[in-house]
Amino acid sequence: MSERIVAIHQPELLPWLGFLDKLRQCDLFVLLDHVQFEKHYVQNRNRIRTSTPRGWSWLTVPVRVKGRFGQPINAVEIDDTVNWRRKHLAALEQHYHKAPAFWQEWPTLQAHYQRSVQRLADFNIDLIRWLSGCFGLDKTMIRSSELSVSGSRSELLLAICRKVGATDYLSGVSGREYLDRELFQRAGIRVRFQEFHHPIYRQCYEPFIPALSSVDLLFNHGPQAGEILAGERTPRLSEVFT
Repeated sequence: MSERIVAIHQPELLPWLGFLDKLRQCDLFVLLDHVQFEKHYVQNRNRIRTSTPRGWSWLTVPVRVKGRFGQPINAVEIDDTVNWRRKHLAALEQHYHKAPAFWQEWPTLQAHYQRSVQRLADFNIDLIRWLSGCFGLDKTMIRSSELSVSGSRSELLLAICRKVGATDYLSGVSGREYLDRELFQRAGIRVRFQEFHHPIYRQCYEPFIPALSSVDLLFNHGPQAGEILAGERTPRLSEVFT
């Protein structure tokens, strides 16, 4: 049986580089969209670099949560009574218009924002697929809601791995704290833990701030973003801060 590394992650809004690095290292990426939505998490928000004193700000997609506690991510509806799309696009253009690759990527991102999408998961996954292409990550992605699996924590992750024929499960670092590795061992599935080293690269403003949305690296370095993420090209210091 050939090796098949599977990673599983909730679909985040314009995810950070650690998310894309996990996608880079796997053969199949499962978007965990049928588990409970969490407020104040990165399912409907993420950070961008700004020229403000704090240096960053949130981009947040308003969602309908009143009276819907416990709803799965794939059922969460976007609240379009708020003009959040225009606000996001205005903030991105304001703070990134001088980034070297901004205008190259801008028309496609605008088009994604202008689509009439009602559910958060659909919006996020569209953007994840766009980002994966921009970073040169030609990976197969499927949604957990399509797999008819159930369970909690380790049991759910194992059920997904079995369903898709995984030989290896690639977990994030936090999995060391909760993952039942013996469960996977008994099932004959190896567990690997992601080792992500955040690249330092030129941003629009100093000092460097890590753990922002992946669009920060994309807007600043364009076609080289994938190489920088993979560690194949480390920007010279003069490129980081000029």
